[in-house]
Amino acid sequence: MPDIDSRRARSLILDELFDLTLYRRLRETQEGEARNVLDRLIPVEVKHFNFWQGFFKTTVDGLDYQRRIKLATVVAVCRIFGPAAVHLVLEAIEIHGVQKYLSVWEAYKDGPLGQAVREILEDEFRHEDELVSKLVSRKINPERIRSLFLGFNDGLVEILGAVSGFYAAFNQRATILMAGATVSVAGAISMAAGAYLASASEQEIDKIERGKAAFLDQVSAPAKEGHPLVLGLLVGAGYFLGAIIPLLPVAMGLKGLAFSLLAAGTMSVLVSALLSFLSGMEVRRRILTNLLVMSAAVGVSYAIGEFARSVWGFRL
Repeated sequence: MPDIDSRRARSLILDELFDLTLYRRLRETQEGEARNVLDRLIPVEVKHFNFWQGFFKTTVDGLDYQRRIKLATVVAVCRIFGPAAVHLVLEAIEIHGVQKYLSVWEAYKDGPLGQAVREILEDEFRHEDELVSKLVSRKINPERIRSLFLGFNDGLVEILGAVSGFYAAFNQRATILMAGATVSVAGAISMAAGAYLASASEQEIDKIERGKAAFLDQVSAPAKEGHPLVLGLLVGAGYFLGAIIPLLPVAMGLKGLAFSLLAAGTMSVLVSALLSFLSGMEVRRRILTNLLVMSAAVGVSYAIGEFARSVWGFRL
């Protein structure tokens, strides 16, 4: 048996316990089909939790502090937003599970316990994927949720950069607010149009490929979900909502760039954590990447604003 990475072993078992505890908590708040799916997922998760404890010879009695906070947050969000949030959470957990289990398979596939790992992973992938996918596909379109939040993130970063440049060039609240609002509206329209055209083009190519496959009696990939116009509007709306965040302190009469930076930075961390959860990306890397991009946008825009003020004397 290969050497066991004790940190990865404990992390995987804690993740299984988190999923099991979450399913049990969510079951208490759900009715109908969602509750039936959770009833079927819980015994599967119990089986897997016990398997990994035996596999790694590690016993975990409770969640750590970080996962308890995460659990409370996810349960609260699901209570507020109802079944749609539950469906999205289940899909996100499925994505994270695939990443996690594949890393375990890579570590143990060539060893004496490779067959045991294969059997439990097949059970994980097939059983949970069947249950979760059927529920999610009938209730929500995850692509729409991601489009909304990705648009929000773009608007947040771009308008924070613009506001930083306006502060350096003008340092006058009314001018900054007017210029920021104008850029926000124009940016939202541009993002919506770009997302619409990109989605429409992608679906047109997809349609051609499926037609070609049908002609050749080949199996084609399923049609992509989401109407291009709807996805475009969601991206545009998300962009505008994100753009509002850096402008709110200015509109409230708070003076200084620091308030816009604080508001945007706080929201960026929250949105990055949410997008990481939905997409399966490692949360710390996502937050760090977003903060670095935001810092670059602020630094470059502020420098341009200072240059414009010094050269053309824009300060009012």
